[in-house]
Amino acid sequence: MNTLKCTVCPHGCVLSQGAVGRCKARQNTDGRIKSINYGIVTSLALDPIEKKPLNRFYPGSRIVSVGSFGCNLGCPFCQNHEIAAVGIRDILKPDEVKAVFEGRAKEAVSDNYISPEELVQIAIKTKPKGNIGVAFTYNEPLIGYEYVLDTARLVRDAGLKTVLVTNGCVTVETSEKILPYTDALNIDLKSFRPEIYRDTLGGDFEAVKEFIKRAASQCHVELTTLIVPGINDSLEEMQKISEWIASLPGGDKIPLHITRFFPRYRLTDREPTDVELILKLTEVAREKLEYVYPGNI
Repeated sequence: MNTLKCTVCPHGCVLSQGAVGRCKARQNTDGRIKSINYGIVTSLALDPIEKKPLNRFYPGSRIVSVGSFGCNLGCPFCQNHEIAAVGIRDILKPDEVKAVFEGRAKEAVSDNYISPEELVQIAIKTKPKGNIGVAFTYNEPLIGYEYVLDTARLVRDAGLKTVLVTNGCVTVETSEKILPYTDALNIDLKSFRPEIYRDTLGGDFEAVKEFIKRAASQCHVELTTLIVPGINDSLEEMQKISEWIASLPGGDKIPLHITRFFPRYRLTDREPTDVELILKLTEVAREKLEYVYPGNI
């Protein structure tokens, strides 16, 4: 059987011909691992840059924000599970799904497909509205890094900025491809315990830390920790998170967003994070970091 290993993220899915990886966005087809969400857009908006959230990268500006489908983590509290936790069959009509698998996405899914060239033209046309570029967000953008990369090159040629909102759970190989064309990132640091990444999120803690290190050495980086009751809400864990960030070169200047959880997806059985706890965790982080922002309060 003609099996191939995907090298985009630490899962390293070994896929037989026609099989789709656990991210639901990459497939073994025609002798290679192919992105099947290339250019298929499920969300498009002109957002304030602070919504990414990026508080110290062109504050007051706006950015064209685009999302597709799929994710390589399985967070039970996912805020965008309607697109991040689903695959192509949930997004497109049956004939469109068939067309994508046959490599005819561009002609068959015109209502969903936006080429890199078209996306950049949208970004250029919205410059008078304060737009500074394109942000890949809503689902995990790096599982379809090819589209991000093709667009980012054109974005740079147009004198605009490329932003990624990502979980950072990718291989060094992927980071080396995409970071040179990225201007700013907001990266989730969801916990500082490997077992939470492994057992609750389905991710790789060490891979995320490595990605953050590499990104912070090349781009503007801000981090986000969503505080989920019973998962990562202790003062001790926030102390470890902020100490580690501060230990990076220039790390005390990396902004950290500490955000409040609201019941979503599979975690509807618990209350929103207490506001006082968010403020206390913010105080703890500020002992090590200069820029700490409480969010969703």
